[in-house]
Amino acid sequence: MSTTTTPATTPRPAAGDRTSATTGRIGDSPLRPDGTLKVTGEFAYSSDLWHEDMCWGVTLRSPHPHARIVAIDTTAALARPGVFAVLTAADVPGVNRTGLEHADQPALAEDVVRYQGEPVALVAADHPETARRAAAEIVVEYAVLPALTDPRRALDPDTPLLHPSHPTGNLVREVPVRRGGPVPDAPVVVSVEFEVGMQDQAFLGPESGLAVPDGEGGVDLYVATQWLHTDQQQVQRVLGIGPDAARLHLAGVGGAFGGREDLSMHVHACLLALRTGKPVKMSYSREESFFGHVHRHPAHLRYEFGADDDGTLRYGKAELTFDGGAYASSTGAVVGNGGTLGLGPYRFPVVELVARGVYTNNPPCGAMRGFGCVQAAFAHEYLMDALAERVGADPVELRARNGMREGDPNITGQTIDSAAPVAELIRRVRDMPLPGERGTDLLGLPGGVGNTTHGEGVRRGIGYSVTYKNIGFSEGFDDYSTARVRLSVTAGEPVASVHTAAAEVGQGLVSVQAQIARTELGVSRVVIEPADTAIGSAGSTSASRQTYVTGGAVRAACELVRARVLERAAGTLGVPAASLRLDGDKVVAAGGEVLAGLADVLGDSPVEETTEWRHRPTVEPDPETGQGDAHVQYAFSAHRAVVDVDVELGLVKVIALDTAQDVGKAINPDAVLGQIQGGSVQGMGLALMEEVLVTDGQVRNPSFTDYLIPTVLDTPPMRIEVLENPDPHAPYGVRGVGEPPTISSGPAVAAAIRAAAGKDLRRVPIRPEHIVS
Repeated sequence: MSTTTTPATTPRPAAGDRTSATTGRIGDSPLRPDGTLKVTGEFAYSSDLWHEDMCWGVTLRSPHPHARIVAIDTTAALARPGVFAVLTAADVPGVNRTGLEHADQPALAEDVVRYQGEPVALVAADHPETARRAAAEIVVEYAVLPALTDPRRALDPDTPLLHPSHPTGNLVREVPVRRGGPVPDAPVVVSVEFEVGMQDQAFLGPESGLAVPDGEGGVDLYVATQWLHTDQQQVQRVLGIGPDAARLHLAGVGGAFGGREDLSMHVHACLLALRTGKPVKMSYSREESFFGHVHRHPAHLRYEFGADDDGTLRYGKAELTFDGGAYASSTGAVVGNGGTLGLGPYRFPVVELVARGVYTNNPPCGAMRGFGCVQAAFAHEYLMDALAERVGADPVELRARNGMREGDPNITGQTIDSAAPVAELIRRVRDMPLPGERGTDLLGLPGGVGNTTHGEGVRRGIGYSVTYKNIGFSEGFDDYSTARVRLSVTAGEPVASVHTAAAEVGQGLVSVQAQIARTELGVSRVVIEPADTAIGSAGSTSASRQTYVTGGAVRAACELVRARVLERAAGTLGVPAASLRLDGDKVVAAGGEVLAGLADVLGDSPVEETTEWRHRPTVEPDPETGQGDAHVQYAFSAHRAVVDVDVELGLVKVIALDTAQDVGKAINPDAVLGQIQGGSVQGMGLALMEEVLVTDGQVRNPSFTDYLIPTVLDTPPMRIEVLENPDPHAPYGVRGVGEPPTISSGPAVAAAIRAAAGKDLRRVPIRPEHIVS
């Protein structure tokens, strides 16, 4: 399948607490049940939550990146009329620690703050403005400490430890990858030091949620999140309550991209609700959101490739340093990805690589779309272009020659046992039609909207990139999902109900679950129950894993239900169950003859099954060599960027951003295209403009006025070609879709800018001053 335009939008059915649709199976593009509500502004996001007699919570945050808390005086805040509670770390009833991989982050700072914006105190009041004014009256005495802000200094022997009890000091994690023996001599050697800035997820819906106490020491939390059960475990630990006393419910999510994997206001709202006995709503401002969630890790990258005279790779060396900020979050896993995938989708006989993540007093960094591979791709794709130039090779053909193929081992020694179409993808984007010559329309020129140029200094450049990304959780993690499927009769019509805890964050998972149920059970009507912790975990909506893993769980539960229904029908009809199938709300014979209505077979006895589903196992790589089958699956993508650059003003206009990607199987083709388009723009944003600017630990641009993201005027036409090489190990052959385009788009844009400007640009985002200096 391929497209050159955005998929058409047509009216979609409305959705309330439950989502329901009556059309669309695997391979179709059914109308999203939440689509019309979102584009018309009627969808209920977490910031729209409301409860009778609720109060408002506000967080007081540290103005310093590193300081000791000497004293906190809450007297004035408590005296303000309308204030119900003021809480500090002393009021935390349980274990005052949260964290995804390491529980190293206080829910409220105790004796030390380690980054600007760290939560110090909470206020609940009858009005949000009252709560904000009360928070401003809390007096915190700080003793400011020196801030460690250079990640390259973090491991120096004389550098103070930010977490003295951490077993490896300021080192969060180190992953070495060594393969093939000593690094050989090579007639051609290229190297680069590259720097990647801190990117924000920039989701449009700031953190928000509502905590409702149950009057018995427990609480229900309605929150926008990516991983309900991990949130639940952390909330319970901090509140000091039992496993059934904190119940989480997914509220409407206004985007995520990794930024909602960590806790934000979850524990704070619950603490205030249990203290006041009232429902408590918390909703961040845009500025607070920049301090309230993790960002993409900035990275310093040192790479070296050795090759033969024709460009055939002999070895790859790399050192990757990720700035994890003040707390670990998912830094360990990001380092794991950066290390095990850090040389890109190429064949290297010899590898010598080390990836590290370190603590600093910069803002905490964690999960973001592409997860460790985005940073590495800028360096390895830079070197592939440099190598092509050195040996006089076409950059596309050099990538095709060195690209992985099915059956090859990657740098951890894991065999790529399904399609690895590197050569096909990069050649496909090269062979797509190029945009026409530059016209006279000012809107088509870099800076043209501001009438800054008429094209005098504009040069065109073309750049290529090809990358790959692991799908699902890795390194031995027990990655699974739980699904409950119920087939019953409502108003004379068979209805399939699907219940999982998988978070719909805008990617279209609700539609996918319904498509699977219709395909497997042959029913027209499917209801997707709201996601909550009343059912077992579905894991995180991250790592491009939900269609694979939760889709696999839904399919498995449907298969169990179908088998029971067909056995029941077989007993009634007197025929073998193996000769029957479900289709069109009917029980039909193998040849298509209708034998019974499904509603008649079910009667008043619904059939329900709950199951856990796991993909094939992975292993933790060898700690000395990094060798091992660390990942369950890989997805490949390639991009070609065409840019116009005003070399006198340093302004850039992306003219085209074309891509080819192998998705295994397009469960929902329109949704696939939407994911590729969105991911491509996000990668382009990092190459061109997106950066959280941090100076001496202080964030300088916590707003969408100063943190720039691409708008519709920046978004170029995209020609997309989708390959469907099924993975034999995955449900329906699927591969993850959402992350690969974010990885390969940015390096292609950066390469095109280098080509147009004639500058050796080694940092992203690329700013005007880099081009004209």
